[in-house]
Amino acid sequence: MTEARELSPMKLKDDKPKDEEQQAFGFVGPANHRLRRGVYLLPSAFTVANLLCGYYAVLATLKGAPADLDNASRAIGFAILFDAFDGFVARATHTNTEFGKQFDSLADVVSFGIAPSILAFTWGVQALLAGDLPQSHHISQLAWLVSLAFVICCAWRLARFNVHGMAPGGLKYFVGMPCPAAAGMIAATVHFWKDPLDDWRWSIAWLALVLALAALMSSTIRYPSFKGFPIGKRLHSVTIVIVAIAVWAIVVYSEQVLILIATSYMVTGLTLHVFRLVRRRLAVRPA
Repeated sequence: MTEARELSPMKLKDDKPKDEEQQAFGFVGPANHRLRRGVYLLPSAFTVANLLCGYYAVLATLKGAPADLDNASRAIGFAILFDAFDGFVARATHTNTEFGKQFDSLADVVSFGIAPSILAFTWGVQALLAGDLPQSHHISQLAWLVSLAFVICCAWRLARFNVHGMAPGGLKYFVGMPCPAAAGMIAATVHFWKDPLDDWRWSIAWLALVLALAALMSSTIRYPSFKGFPIGKRLHSVTIVIVAIAVWAIVVYSEQVLILIATSYMVTGLTLHVFRLVRRRLAVRPA
């Protein structure tokens, strides 16, 4: 009996649950490990959704019908939304990783480089090839080069962002037009006009716009960033009302509102750049 009583504390000590021992030494329990792992996978899930939208946009564009091209533009719009969410979730949960950064860039090349370039080519030029216009062949070759330039500038912009990050001074400005904004300009235009272009003069103007967007992506013009917007903090009631009205307007009047937003953002960066140049010239001018 005495030996049994003396051995019983040792038995109880040896039978101590392994989870409690791991927690006592600072190890994370299985439940917490799975939860933390799920938090890290959440931004990647939004990146996969972004990539899915870009892939669908390519497939819809290859069909070539006006309704399919409109669906492709909508898919690019949803890709922009998912891309914004994955960055916000990663910053909010402190799950920024190098793998997530590179995975997001690869997805962006598809959704904001390849998909909008194919959409721009098909919507702006494909209808001309069905006709017998002598200019159609030359315009098709030009469109091929412009679409390729858009993809190259998109990849260039993403690689530069991964290396250098935001503009000096915090999270206020991007260096160059963001790829989602350039792709959004193409998607918003297609969503607004619907029917593909069948006039070679409009096609030339369209290709000039696509080339300008490619140049803006690879430029050093600073564009406003909304990464510092206090989404997780208490917002003023007026701000909430404005955001609610904007969402309602996008849902109800998507064609007009989206083209207005895309155009305004593109012009904003150019306007601010001109103001900075003028102010710099006036500052260095002798009195």
